[in-house]
Amino acid sequence: MKLVKQYIEKDKSGYVTLIPEEFEDMWHVYNLIQKHDQLRAVTIRRIQSESSTGSVDSQRIRLTLSISVDNVDFDTQVGMLRISGRVIVENPHVKLGTFHTIDLEMNRSFTLIKPEWDVIALERVQEACDITKKADVAAVVCQEGLANVCLLTSSMTIIRQHIDCPVPRKRKGSVTNYEKGLKRFFEQIYQAILRHIDFDIVKCVILGSPGFVREQLYDYIFAEAVRTDNKTIMHNRSKFIVVHTSTGHKQALQEVMNDPAIKIKLADTKAAQEVQALDQFYEMMNMDPDRAFYGFKDVSKAAERGAIGTLLVTDELFRAADVVKRRQYIALVESARASGGKVFVFSSLHVSGENLNQLTGVAAILNFPLPDLDDEEEEEQVPEDVADLDEDGLPRMHSNQNHDILDAVLG
Repeated sequence: MKLVKQYIEKDKSGYVTLIPEEFEDMWHVYNLIQKHDQLRAVTIRRIQSESSTGSVDSQRIRLTLSISVDNVDFDTQVGMLRISGRVIVENPHVKLGTFHTIDLEMNRSFTLIKPEWDVIALERVQEACDITKKADVAAVVCQEGLANVCLLTSSMTIIRQHIDCPVPRKRKGSVTNYEKGLKRFFEQIYQAILRHIDFDIVKCVILGSPGFVREQLYDYIFAEAVRTDNKTIMHNRSKFIVVHTSTGHKQALQEVMNDPAIKIKLADTKAAQEVQALDQFYEMMNMDPDRAFYGFKDVSKAAERGAIGTLLVTDELFRAADVVKRRQYIALVESARASGGKVFVFSSLHVSGENLNQLTGVAAILNFPLPDLDDEEEEEQVPEDVADLDEDGLPRMHSNQNHDILDAVLG
């Protein structure tokens, strides 16, 4: 997705102009557009005109319309959005208030105006437009003294850092200078990996080189991680793949990506993380049910106590036409993050999102058990005639009842 322009006021109202460039971008747009938003885009409309002789002429013309969104349909087969609503800006060819449907397609710009850009909507724009958020693959292609640290997407490669560090040649009887130079070279690569690779996003890190440089680099990275107690690197050891390339230049990545073994490794990481989180929730329900809650009421109570470790919520809930309901879920997400919880927004187009929808669309894995939550609910549901008993189990007399009895006795 290309962000052409963005302007958000302090009261969170504002607009963004976007150009969707691939199918996934259309899914992001579908999740962005809500009922009562305003949309401005180029569309085609059939216009009829009557001549002086009474004949009617019909022609299709391109024009820019602004509508107040009433309904949004997403055709997942062709990746097209149909947004219908009433025209809100006067146009020479279209009357104010008439109903019109705009077809949004890839590589066509549009402007979306919202009365309130909440945190979920802004994050989705950022996610769709930030190329590094889509970079599921990182690669270090190198040869002695030369390395390129790259991030890859389906459509482009970004070189995050180019490293040029001369390594002295081996000399007869002495390899000290060579080993020092190689260590200095590997240290620069190691620091570049720490700086540029987000292991929460990246599904694998490819180390490619001619010769044996890649194996030496691999050994150095994990020896250094052990020495410095870098748990992030050590926990993600399985993501590192060592492969042969003919050169240390960027062009060698083409050889790597065509390798069938690499293609198998590059499964959809976001979906895999969601499935893993949902599996952990099911496991927690079986092992420790006081740490696994679902349904908005219970999960929000857990959030109030700062107990949420992982929040699972489907994107469908943020498309709710009910503004109050949408804001409740946004507040829940913000509350979970504020207390240090991790949030997974599941795609309702994925199987894991469908499964989560069967659990009301929202669930949470807690940092600590809350067994008293069920007791609180039971107390809330106790009938008034049962709750109003004294310590002996007898009906408690209210002050006005006491006065009535006293009057009857004295009367």
